[in-house]
Amino acid sequence: MRQLKSFLGVLIGHFCFTALYAQTDSIINDEQYRPQVHFSPKEKWMNDPNGMVYYNGIYHLFYQHNPNSSVWGPMHWGHATSKDLIHWKRESIKIFPDSLGTIFSGSAIVDKNNTSGFGVNGRPPLVAIFTQHNADGEKAGRNDFQNQSLAYSLDNGNTWIKYSGNPVLKSPGIRDFRDPKVMWYEPTKKWIMSLAVADRIYFYSSPDLKNWTKESDFGDSAGAHGGVWECPDLFALDYDGKEVWVLIVNLNPGGPNKGSATQYFLGDFDGKIFSPYSPETKWLDYGPDEYAGITWSNTGNRKIFLGWMSNWLYANLVPTETWRNAMTIPRELRIINVDGHMLIASNLVKEIESIGSKRVVRKNIILSKPFDIAKTRKVRLPCLLKLSLDSVKDFSIIVSNADAEELIIGYDKVSNQYYIDRTLSGKINFQEGFAAKHVAPRFSAVSKMNVSLLIDVSSIEVFADDGLTVMTEIFFPGKPYNQIQIESTDDAVIKKLEYIKLKNIWK
Repeated sequence: MRQLKSFLGVLIGHFCFTALYAQTDSIINDEQYRPQVHFSPKEKWMNDPNGMVYYNGIYHLFYQHNPNSSVWGPMHWGHATSKDLIHWKRESIKIFPDSLGTIFSGSAIVDKNNTSGFGVNGRPPLVAIFTQHNADGEKAGRNDFQNQSLAYSLDNGNTWIKYSGNPVLKSPGIRDFRDPKVMWYEPTKKWIMSLAVADRIYFYSSPDLKNWTKESDFGDSAGAHGGVWECPDLFALDYDGKEVWVLIVNLNPGGPNKGSATQYFLGDFDGKIFSPYSPETKWLDYGPDEYAGITWSNTGNRKIFLGWMSNWLYANLVPTETWRNAMTIPRELRIINVDGHMLIASNLVKEIESIGSKRVVRKNIILSKPFDIAKTRKVRLPCLLKLSLDSVKDFSIIVSNADAEELIIGYDKVSNQYYIDRTLSGKINFQEGFAAKHVAPRFSAVSKMNVSLLIDVSSIEVFADDGLTVMTEIFFPGKPYNQIQIESTDDAVIKKLEYIKLKNIWK
């Protein structure tokens, strides 16, 4: 009888704990401003995506994480996994600080040929390459406090072993020497590392991930230089059967709408030197709230991009409590030719369709008077809104609530610019300058327009003209937005409108 009582006690305790844990998760995911279709940490601080690698059917997302506070602090690598890029499982912290320093940004690869020698019994290792930041060295006034180190995993990323020979690439005495992004270059059978160094990118090569040789540097007379360069990414995209190399460089500050942003260059790469087709600045996202974006490795011909959804101007100040910051929705990149100029277009990954429900389709809507979506379907966020127009006309989309808080997204024909205006969007006084109207150029030369808007409870991502113009913004209304109205002073006609309610990825 005593054993039975003991067993029942353990069983009851297990169920109580499970119910409490589930309830806690439910409460967390229902917090005010908590994204419902974007990844966010369970608690505390998050910034740059790191170590993004696809392996054995799993997308791994590591990220800069301070487990002790909801503001930036000693960096660890937090971890999440997904089978479809949409639904995420929050995993335990995977890489911790040590005597060499905290764990800053970096990347991860599948070492298929075991060039590193970390593999065992034919199992290729996952290898993480990251910056270790020695805070004591920085405080002492040294310039060599950022160095590159390795860790490897033999169990699909569940546990990581730091290489005993760390660091594998020491700083030559440059303060900003960080964020290694590594890829395999088949023609020379070497690993190539792109490293952010002050406001330049250094390229290194290695046969084994342990011994690195500098090949070249890039950036002296190219791109935007309003701040330090960070989080680079080098990869090839196919364009009409031609291999075009893309170099992503994140910049802080100096973005097109102030603060942080992601620029890119197109060109050639020969294993040593990146040669851009043009030195001019191109932006991957014109909104103020996409930064540190890079792509997953080991995804074949798909290049899937993810960014941190905030801005260093106010990332530590946004009005969330138990957690801070989220990631964008993953985006697929491709090249489009516009009047003889190659540009990168970004679009939502196709997997987003898996959470669509309650689709409403309307055609030939004449905007001689405002069109209120709520009269057709009760508006609930998150949602996906798609519009197509047969001509280039002014329009505005007002997302609002009963308290007259509103976010306005639109296009201005005179300036040929898309815009997002969050001056009346809700809580705006936590940082001077947060309340603003941000603009982005229209690149498309065709007479038709299309716009897709992914609207979560505290963020919007706008993809215009098949993803040629992209904008990302966060916002914090006092009450949830529940109205969407579309207007035009130019008698625009919406040929097709789709409103798609999106299911909560955490439920």
